[in-house]
Amino acid sequence: MDNSQRASHQAGQAKGQAQEKASNMMDSASNAAQSAKESAQNAGQQMQQKAQGAAESVRDAMGGNK
Repeated sequence: MDNSQRASHQAGQAKGQAQEKASNMMDSASNAAQSAKESAQNAGQQMQQKAQGAAESVRDAMGGNK
């Protein structure tokens, strides 16, 4: 293998490694985004449940659930 073939081979390897690293970074970003979305959904559900509980408490206190 002469020098130009070796350099071409090394460039190809470097390109492949860079593409793999970029792909892994995109996967990590996607996973982080999904996790954030799920956390926000869970927080929203908890807030909704607390609000419903508070509303029921007010109705109970005012005699609205008779």
